[in-house]
This record gives sequence, structure tokens and C-alpha cells, in this order.
Amino acid sequence: MTPKDSVMQFTREQKAIIHSEGNIKINAVAGSGKTSTLIAYAMARPKTARILYLAFNKSVKLEAIQKFKVRGLTNVQVETAHSLAHRHIIRNSPYKIRSQPYKTHEIAEMLSLSSNGEKMGEYILANHINKFLSYYCNSNKSKPEELNYADVVNDPKAKGFVNTYHSLILHHAKILLRKMEKAEIDVSHDFYLKKFQLSSPDLSYDYILFDEGQDASPAMLDVFFKQKATKLIVGDSHQQIYGWRFAVNSLEKANFKPLNLSNSFRFNQNIAELARDILKRKAHLNADVNCDIIGQGTSNKTKTRAVIARTNLGLLLNAINHVRNENTDKKIYFEGNINSYTYASDGASLYDVLNLHENKKHNIRDKMIRRMRDTSELKEYVEKTEDAELAMMLQIVEEYGSEIPSIIKNIKSKHIDGDDKKQADAIFSTVHRCKGAEYDDVRLVNDFISEEKLKKIKSDQKKETGNHRQLIEEINLLYVAVTRTTNTIHIPEALMPDGFPASEQIHITEKAEDEEPELTEMAEGLFSTVNQEKSYSVEEVRKQHKDAYRAWTTELDMELTNKFQEGIKVKELATYFGRTEGAIRSRIKKLQLKEA
Repeated sequence: MTPKDSVMQFTREQKAIIHSEGNIKINAVAGSGKTSTLIAYAMARPKTARILYLAFNKSVKLEAIQKFKVRGLTNVQVETAHSLAHRHIIRNSPYKIRSQPYKTHEIAEMLSLSSNGEKMGEYILANHINKFLSYYCNSNKSKPEELNYADVVNDPKAKGFVNTYHSLILHHAKILLRKMEKAEIDVSHDFYLKKFQLSSPDLSYDYILFDEGQDASPAMLDVFFKQKATKLIVGDSHQQIYGWRFAVNSLEKANFKPLNLSNSFRFNQNIAELARDILKRKAHLNADVNCDIIGQGTSNKTKTRAVIARTNLGLLLNAINHVRNENTDKKIYFEGNINSYTYASDGASLYDVLNLHENKKHNIRDKMIRRMRDTSELKEYVEKTEDAELAMMLQIVEEYGSEIPSIIKNIKSKHIDGDDKKQADAIFSTVHRCKGAEYDDVRLVNDFISEEKLKKIKSDQKKETGNHRQLIEEINLLYVAVTRTTNTIHIPEALMPDGFPASEQIHITEKAEDEEPELTEMAEGLFSTVNQEKSYSVEEVRKQHKDAYRAWTTELDMELTNKFQEGIKVKELATYFGRTEGAIRSRIKKLQLKEA
């Protein structure tokens, strides 16, 4: 909800931006009407002025095109960083774009990698080559040698591998770059963005408006800063959540006149104060906690309901509970393609991991997964690559086993196809997928970092820079999730600031009796590996379920059979055997046990 586009309706802060001169940077809180402000800024410029508006992604671009068109602003060109780079680099070139990221096994084969004596070494190496290439392409550096890839690797085992084979990773990344440069292979989106930056383009605009600047890539930021045009960059420093894509907070780097948009027209003051109290947790990290946010929202409607999670795993577990417990006629919608929640970015699927777990290798499609002997090798690969997507799938497989196909089928049967999400009774999303969206009623999954966990991590670990940045971003993720609501939020008690009162708009939820225990356990086990919107820690799960990885023996099967037939519940059996409830259910099914 934003103010009407009339000068009389604009706040004093908005008017200061609209009538500003020279380069400015705007720190805009969630729901502060920045799009309306930028449109008014463009309208206040001469009709002959050439204006470029840089949107964060394609969906925002398409929406912005319509908004500028409605106002008759034909002098404004709307682009994303990649669409702009595509026009300058790809058009009339021999390059062909790879629509999907290269798979790990494809890179290993393309570069003829060997294992170097490491188990699955060629695939671990290929994984890091791919990530290093992305790191370089998103950076503002001229050559790959100017970067130390180990700086952005956090897990000790992964960092150990990278330090051992750093020169090899660099060597093969440069070979891959040369292949793309010579058009011997299809190029990635990151590649042509990098080539655009290295070409030092001179963009012929009078004004450049850069939206969502808190998540800009250093490559695109370098292009932006070097332009002669009057520059405006807007974002929210507390909404930076794409560090895993090597994004940087450009608001800190822009030496422009600072202005603010501190009034949120999305939610009321109660929600604003909750969001502000969550950001105060950054004080534990000696980070900036300044956030002037004033809630001006007055909505009391409840048409859209959303469930928001930190991770894919947390979201899927919640969705499983939802379709099991709710009315079977109710419809759901997943933000983004629903299949993206069961596929890793390099193509491996949840079903591949399940088939590995059940030793059905003939059904595994992914070449790399098919090469693995069992899930213990997959765990080792996860630890040495920080591949949190595969780790998330492994967690689900170990929890639900052979039930997975029927579970996914059940979820998909209730899913609304296409983009008609307004017809859904519940919308499911991770924070990253719903960034920029708003819903009337929001329910948070308990897989975000709590203040208690934050303080424990800081007391247990050394104050490493990488970990420090991750923890700040984790606080930002909770802030972004909370500020998606226009009316009501349901937040787990563990995530609430101490002493913060419940209200008509803020409902504090306790852990339900039927809630999957893995949600809380996963939240406790975060940050050993933090990547994308999925988080996982193999070691934490091992600690929490000390016998979870011990093979089932004949004696254990007999003991499980006897206790099950005595009527002992699955939850109690899981505690007794030191395994997850999903593992117990899977074993009961495998033994074809029936209640006595």
C-alpha cells in the first residue's frame, strides 16, 4: 500500500528525494513507497531527459515497465543488470547462453578432472570451480588471480579442500573462462555480465535509477559508479540477503548524499516496532542497528495468507504437515516453480537422493549421484563443498524415506498451477522467493535464527569476518520475513524479542504437538553451512541423533518390532533408538510391521 501519486500526498522525505539534485542514495524501509517515489522523481525531470531504471529481476522489470507506461514516461528505459549486459554483449555475437547452470558432472567431464586421490574428488573440485567462476564474474576485479576464493568458503572441511587445491581450482576456472570467451561452450549469465563490466561501457543516459541497491553485484556496481549520468541508488541496508551470490551493500559504498524513506505504508506501528527490535540484535555483532521505521499501514483485510520459512527444508516440512492436517479441499501455492523445491540448482533431484538412500542406483538420473556408493559419500561431498541444496534433500530423505513420492504427489495435487495464487488458501514461500511481496496474514516457520542461538554462536566461535557477515544476514532474513505482512503476523515464541507483547496484529505461536521436531533442531543446527536459502549441518544432526547413522542390525530390528507391537508410539521409539521419527517410520514400513 503506497500513497497516491500526488505531490500533496507525498511525505517530506519523499519530496526531498523528488526535488533533489546531484547523486543521492536512499535508505528505504520495507513498504515505504519507493517505486512511487522513483516514478515521481522521473516525472519531475525534463521530458527530454534520458532515464535508465535498473530493476532487481525480470518480474520487477515487467511491473515497472507498466507503471512508467501508465504515467506516460516514454523517456524511461527499464532494464535489469543482465538484460542491459545482454543487449551490449550477446546481441550480434557468436555466443549462445546456457539457460541452466552447468551441472557438476558436466564441468568434471568438460575439464577432464581427476580425483587426485580424494573420494569423489573430481566432483568436489568441479563444484568449487563453478563457484569460483561465479565469484569472479560477480566481482569488480579484472583477473581471477586478484581474488582469494577461500575467503568466501566457511565450512572447515570445505575450506581445507579449497586451500589444498586452490591453484588447481584457479587454473581450471581460467580454462572454463577461455572456453566461454572463444564461444567453444555456451556462456553463463554471470559470464556476459562480467564481460559487460570489463568492457567499461559508456551508457548514454542523463539519469540512472538503481533499485534494490543493497543486493547489487560488485560487477554491476562498478559499471554504475563509472557513468557520467546523475545517479540515484535506493535500497534497505537491513534487507541485504544475497551475500551468498556475492552481492554487496552498495549503500555503504556509494559516496552520495544520503536521504531516507522511513515511513512504511504496508504495516502499522506494532509491526514496525517488532521489526526494529529484531534489528537491535545486530548489537551483539557490533553492527549498525539504526533503523527509523514508522508504521503508517491501516489495512485490516485478510485475503492472502502466507507461510514463510528461512529454508526449503523448513517450508517443505511445514507444507507436509499442512496437507496432512488441513481440509483436503484447500488449495496451496508455492512462490516460484514448485519443482524448484525438490531440485538442486545443478539438476540433482530429491528422487535421486532417495534412490541412493534406498540403493536403487538404476533409477538415479544424475551422473554424479549415481557414481556415489551410498549416502555416506554424499555426506562427505556435502561437507567438502558446502552444497546445502543436496544436504537439505538428504535431510528430507532420512526423515521421510519411501514416503516421499506420495508426500510430494499429495502436495502437488493441492497446488494451484500458473500464477493465480490469489485463489490459494495458503501461499508457501522462502524469504528469498517472496522478497518484494506482501501478504495480509503471515505465519513464520520456526527455522530462523533466534537471539538465544545468535548469542550462543558468538560465544562459542571465533569472531571470523565471514561468520560475522552470515549472522548479520540471518537477522536480515527474519526482518524481511516479518515485514511481508500488511496486517497480522504469527511468530514462534523462540523468535520473539524478550518481553515484546502480543497484540491484535502480532500472534505468538508455541510449538504445536504435531510440529515436526526437525524444524527446531534445524534452527539450532544452522550456520555450520549457510548457503542460498537452504541451511544444513551434518554434524549437528549427528549430535542430536547419535545413532541415526548406525546400520539396522537383526537385533535392533527385533527390538523395534517388539516395542512397536507393544504399542509404543513413534515419537518415543525415536527417542529410545536415538533416531529421527522419519527414520523410525521408514524402518517400520520396511519391516512391514502392523499394530498388534
